[in-house]
Amino acid sequence: MTTIATEIFVDHDPTAVAEQSSLRWVVSDALAIAHRNLIALFRVPTTLVFSTIQPVIFVLMFRYVFGGAIRIPGVRYVDFLMAGIFVQTVTFGSTNTGIGLADDLKKGLVERFRSLPMARSAVLAGRTIADMVRNVFVIILMVVVGFAVGFRVHTNAIEFLAAVAVLVLFGVAMSWVMAFIGLATGDAEAAQAASFPLMALLVFASNAFVSSKTMPGPLRAYANHQPVTATVNAVRALVIGGPTTGRVLGALLWIVGIVAVFAPLAVMRYRRAT
Repeated sequence: MTTIATEIFVDHDPTAVAEQSSLRWVVSDALAIAHRNLIALFRVPTTLVFSTIQPVIFVLMFRYVFGGAIRIPGVRYVDFLMAGIFVQTVTFGSTNTGIGLADDLKKGLVERFRSLPMARSAVLAGRTIADMVRNVFVIILMVVVGFAVGFRVHTNAIEFLAAVAVLVLFGVAMSWVMAFIGLATGDAEAAQAASFPLMALLVFASNAFVSSKTMPGPLRAYANHQPVTATVNAVRALVIGGPTTGRVLGALLWIVGIVAVFAPLAVMRYRRAT
């Protein structure tokens, strides 16, 4: 009997192997930092509780205090409002990223992380991942509150889940903006103070709560061409109905653009942080 041994040699590209190893290293480090931030979040539940109180107050205030005086043709105001509240919630929630990073920087934790053999982007990516998980929880809570005050989805489950996905992605994009601000200021109070004017210009000068058609010309032009309005339009289309594809693509373009600009800026600032 003759045995024929066949050997198969697989040629591995050293560069490809190195790139895969580096990617696994970055992902592993980012998940470790995210786990650390989530543990800290759930060990101090008051942070999570108070981060949900503000959007609930906005819902009740606009639904029952201002809602009676606001008319939106063709749609119930509560349905119009909740899409704006969802976007407002993840936008304001992104300030936690900047405040948390500024606090870590002031306490010296960032210097400790930089001294460890870990990916430079892991601290920032881990923080944004943890805040993304928090955003999912807060969005679910706000959906429950919305249904309690009369909000209804007029499309279907798939489109509603797509709306949640857009909200989560926008929250991640804004977290990178706040990460840059937090590292640039280097102080939690300063980061909070610096983020509020930006949040106000984005959220209140948008169509989150009222139609931009009622605004003066220059303000209306700004409101119609900024990321919060684009995201609100996409979410409204996905939960209320109407033209959807163009609005969702517009929101996604804003999300990609924000991340493309502020993620590298935040990483560069992190490298220079002391």
